[in-house]
Amino acid sequence: MDSQATNSSTGATADDAQAPDLAGLSDAQAAQILQHDGPNELPDAQKRTLLAIARETLSDPMFALLLAAGILYLVLGDLQEGLVLFGLVLVVLALTLYQEGKTERAIESLRDLTSPRALVMRDGTAQRIAGREVVAGDVLVLAEGDRIAADAVLLQATQVQVDESLLTGEPIPVDKVALGTDRRGEAAAPKSESKSESALFSGTLLVRGQGLARVTATGRRSEIGRIGQTLGGLSAEVSPLKQQMGRLVKVLALLALFASLFLLLAYGLMRGDWLGALLAAIALAMALLPQEFTVVLTVIPALGAWRLSKQNVLTRRIAAIETLGATSVLCVDKTGTLTENRMTVAELYVPQCQANAQAQADSLAIDYATTATLPECFHTLVEFSILASVTDPFDPMEKAFHRLGQHFLQDTEHLHHDWTLLQTYGLTQELRAMSHVWQATEGADHVVAAKGAPEAIVDLCHLDSAAQQQIASAVEAMAAKGLRVLAVARARFTGQDWPAIAHDFDFTFIGLLGLADPLRAEIPQAVAEARSAGIRVVMITGDYPATALAIARQAGLEVATDDLLTGDALHDLTDADLQQRMRNVRVCARIAPAQKLRIVQALKAAGEVVAMTGDGVNDAPALKAAHVGVAMGGRGTDVAREAASIVLLDDNFASIVGAVRLGRRIFDNLRKSMGYILAVHVPIAGMALLPVLLGWPTVLFPLHIAFLELVIDPACSMVFENEPAEPGVMQRPPRNVQQPLFGGMTLGLALLQGLGALAVVMLATVWGASQLTDGATRALAFAVLVFTNLALIFSNRSRAGSLWASLWVPNRTLWWVVAAALSLLSLVLYVPWLTGMFLFEPLPLIWLAAAAALGLTSVLWFESFKAFKGKLAP
Repeated sequence: MDSQATNSSTGATADDAQAPDLAGLSDAQAAQILQHDGPNELPDAQKRTLLAIARETLSDPMFALLLAAGILYLVLGDLQEGLVLFGLVLVVLALTLYQEGKTERAIESLRDLTSPRALVMRDGTAQRIAGREVVAGDVLVLAEGDRIAADAVLLQATQVQVDESLLTGEPIPVDKVALGTDRRGEAAAPKSESKSESALFSGTLLVRGQGLARVTATGRRSEIGRIGQTLGGLSAEVSPLKQQMGRLVKVLALLALFASLFLLLAYGLMRGDWLGALLAAIALAMALLPQEFTVVLTVIPALGAWRLSKQNVLTRRIAAIETLGATSVLCVDKTGTLTENRMTVAELYVPQCQANAQAQADSLAIDYATTATLPECFHTLVEFSILASVTDPFDPMEKAFHRLGQHFLQDTEHLHHDWTLLQTYGLTQELRAMSHVWQATEGADHVVAAKGAPEAIVDLCHLDSAAQQQIASAVEAMAAKGLRVLAVARARFTGQDWPAIAHDFDFTFIGLLGLADPLRAEIPQAVAEARSAGIRVVMITGDYPATALAIARQAGLEVATDDLLTGDALHDLTDADLQQRMRNVRVCARIAPAQKLRIVQALKAAGEVVAMTGDGVNDAPALKAAHVGVAMGGRGTDVAREAASIVLLDDNFASIVGAVRLGRRIFDNLRKSMGYILAVHVPIAGMALLPVLLGWPTVLFPLHIAFLELVIDPACSMVFENEPAEPGVMQRPPRNVQQPLFGGMTLGLALLQGLGALAVVMLATVWGASQLTDGATRALAFAVLVFTNLALIFSNRSRAGSLWASLWVPNRTLWWVVAAALSLLSLVLYVPWLTGMFLFEPLPLIWLAAAAALGLTSVLWFESFKAFKGKLAP
């Protein structure tokens, strides 16, 4: 469309939908159609059934080794031990299904939240419903940025353009008109071409305009359903962390393969028992294979994302949790994120109003509780602010204008419910103002009302420099109070030959309105918490610099005039200069949505980890470019939500800070779990290998290692996932994203913990061999391994706190795992048939107590290291 002007006879508002044919279905009708047609959704290829999870689990190398060992026992004629191994396979499978099932349910609940929602007319009122509940016959209320929920035909339209690239591959938006009209909004013959120009398709994006559309097809019956494409919610992407862990697992798998082959040959050649050698090799492979890494990388982030959703933060891409805790710069919108997005007109300004006897000054502060009447000279300003707004507004500013008029102008000639809207001129990047043309009475001149940014309205009115200076001073005075300032103008027009642009009307300046948007009560504390966490908060707004600075100071941002960057100044900076300038900026004012992308790119180029908030169609590139894009769930468009990694369901900045805190907790728990997994595998692998090489009796068989897996699997995932955040988690600077999760000192300490545990178990075995039988020695070594395992869990619960202190940190899952481990250990040590199956002999209680003491001793050096490190810390 090459004209801003659009015939508003095709415009759509909620009032339009009150007409009988646009009132939509009743709830009862919609429920009946939904039951008949089914939900408005396509088959989900990403959903995993329990059968699929079981199939994946059984294909894991660990289960293959367990099954091989069970079959080998059956071949050797040991039916009982073979059946027990198969039973353990079922137990571990059940644990895995529980963990994976819980994870899948968490992901499914997130997927439901990410599915598009639709605004429909039901029983004559607009209702926001889940996209899957849309049915044929529903009337969709569409606005810029909406993802169209189903195939539909446009009934009313204002400047509608649709991105149909999902279906056609063509990136250029397509103009759409209401059914039965042509591109000029005039009546047209009902041809097939006009029908195609009014057709909307499920999954496409409304990139411009607004309208009403009646749903014609849903789900499989829609165009995209017939083509057979599936739209996913949460994307299954491979994160850098998973790539890193994948490389580590491959290295350990190769190590397990070569070590097992070496042990097979050594055992067989040294002892001539090749079946025993095969069992020992299988045991070593099971001990070395850290299949828990993959479990942890699935369970902890997925359940963490589920926890985030309980805090009004929806994670659309689980990989973003990796980055969330490392964020160093938070770029946030002012309106609705720092503020309540609850606009109230707080001040009015009309030039020369003071000359009127009723007014004491050109400006008037508004207080609904104490301001009884409005001086007459301010009536026109309020009147035309309403005329320049939509009849049934959604925008908080326009709601504020209507509320002001209803309060002060009710039953006056300044409210015009009987006027007809003929023409609209929307906001553009070139002119930040909108205009409405009204027909007052038949044959009279048309009334034009415009509102927008003060500089845009001043430009429309072609004011001289003196008038411009006077208005600029009034704007600056309002902005310094933290008010958002809009200007209003009026014009008259005769005839029907509408100008192509609003500039061609002869506007007269009326005045200014200052709107207050209260700061959210929790914002100063959230900003202070972000600062203590080493995160720089950058406020981005389209408001005047003085308004932006006033709100920033209320929010607790430490800003000086030099910390502010305006959109005009940004426009004149090169990319290199902008990168340098953004090192100190705290407030960006008068910023256009398209400029957010440059801000993100400049911060990223400076090495910052950037989280960016946005809600509009034009914010999508910046959201996608940021390390963590944060869209608004309440007021954001579908386009912004789909481009973002995270969606704030309550549009609240404090929720972002809470998400950073939880992101750091999730990352810490991943690191703790990884350290525990590696540490616990060292003594198990060592006890499977070293006794054979030293010529001792075999200590660990596949059955023993399968038992230990019953403790390791739930510990590494469920126990550590439930760990609360470390004290001071938000008092430390963001981590370096280039630093691997599991490398350097973390990897070294885990190996040292494991070697310390191995040394203790080996010493216990030597001590036991000197005083006990082979079976009792094996039982002692196994008991020490179990107690060492539990000690490693407690020791790795905190990176800085002591094991003793960790006992008082609540974690119900931990105590369930400890109780289960000790109960099972008691059974295999003292129930005769189990004792015989494990090749044990009953262990005297004094030796069991010694095993517990030795298990605790295995981590004392690490506890001493943490205490020493804590004393060195400032």
